[in-house]
Amino acid sequence: MSDGHEGDRYDGGEYEGEDSDNAAPGQERTFAALPPARGRDFAQSWWGRAWLKALEDTALDGQQLKKGRRFAREGRVGAVSVRPGRITAVVRDGDSSAYRSDVLLQELSEADWERLLGMAVERAGHIAALLDREMPPHLVEDAAAAGVELLPGIGDLDPECTCDAWDHCPHTAALCYQVARLLDQDPFVLLLIRGRGERRLLDELHVRIAARAEGHGACAPADPADGPAAAQAKAGDRGVRADEVFAARDILPPLPAPPPLPAEPGSAPSLDTEAEPQAGVDPAALEMLATDSAARAHRMLAEALSPGHERQPLPADLTPQEDAVRLVAEARPEPWIAKRLITGSKRRRADLDAAVRAWRYGGVAALAVLEEEWVPDPEALARARARIAEAWEEGERPRLRSVGNRWTTVDGGVQLRYGRDGRWWPYRKEGGRWVPAGPADDDPAAALGSSGMSDD
Repeated sequence: MSDGHEGDRYDGGEYEGEDSDNAAPGQERTFAALPPARGRDFAQSWWGRAWLKALEDTALDGQQLKKGRRFAREGRVGAVSVRPGRITAVVRDGDSSAYRSDVLLQELSEADWERLLGMAVERAGHIAALLDREMPPHLVEDAAAAGVELLPGIGDLDPECTCDAWDHCPHTAALCYQVARLLDQDPFVLLLIRGRGERRLLDELHVRIAARAEGHGACAPADPADGPAAAQAKAGDRGVRADEVFAARDILPPLPAPPPLPAEPGSAPSLDTEAEPQAGVDPAALEMLATDSAARAHRMLAEALSPGHERQPLPADLTPQEDAVRLVAEARPEPWIAKRLITGSKRRRADLDAAVRAWRYGGVAALAVLEEEWVPDPEALARARARIAEAWEEGERPRLRSVGNRWTTVDGGVQLRYGRDGRWWPYRKEGGRWVPAGPADDDPAAALGSSGMSDD
């Protein structure tokens, strides 16, 4: 007797009632006893976690599970024999008494295997996952949709133990925890319990794949008459459906913690070596690009870690001309590199200077305001005029005349540009050209004030 259980101790002989010599080839596997599992979870994979969830949702006595988990963690589970419908091991009790423990799981019927294999050959992703010893959620969900439950559910793990417990005892619980570790390494263990060994399963898949290729062509396009579902199946997997991921939410492992933000961007490697660069390669320009890439990556990570980032719109892709302006504004390259960027931006030097100033005030939005003149529709124009009217107290508003989206003072020295996003951008005239004079603001008076310009 041990830990409150009474029954026949296992005497170390052959498993009673089992003759492994008569098992079909590949239909029984024996795994050597695993070392103690101190300091680690028993299941790392999502399908291993699903196995333990079935155990923990079924057992009526949580204390027996805790004892079983301790037994498995201490390495008290012997070699595990896996065969269709049954797993078996000898488990040593707290006083080193040994008990034979079995856990039974119903095999799939021949009809179930036909449906499962037929579904698998229709999707290349399922076969690839099995060959990689993985069991992705969409394989399990597609099987369930075909009426085949691969993973055990509540009450599916049926215990038997020579300690004569009627529910899961510490010995069968320890066996289940140990099997979760085996499942992490190889999901074919579960498929064998369900009735198919690895070799037999793969052989049957290959037969079906070959037959399908002969009958339809290895790369036959989907027939539109078959409908969307058949077209998707014939085209192969293109990802995991959202409903499948949601259905697996309780058994998928948690997402890893976000990475910490480094204190500063990484430094670029030095390309100043004794070896001569290849023709057309500028090491200094490459170093600048590497430094800029590190700075951008650091900024993007900081933004991604900030609260509410998931609600922000995705940034628009930059054109080569816009990116050339960004590089001059942010990377501050050497003059000979800047000269190449001026050419790449397709601007004259004076135009690039104004574009760089705009970028530093507001990025791509400010650059668009610099280079685009547009006519607001009647509704947008009414909103803009209302903002102008209410921005200043009576008698303080400067005299402005409007053309398109631009409001210019009568003396011609100050201008407000109305952006498509409803913000106001201040400009002033320098050397006969309009140049950005400050950041945008929702308030036209504040836009002028933030730039240090007079309202007179």
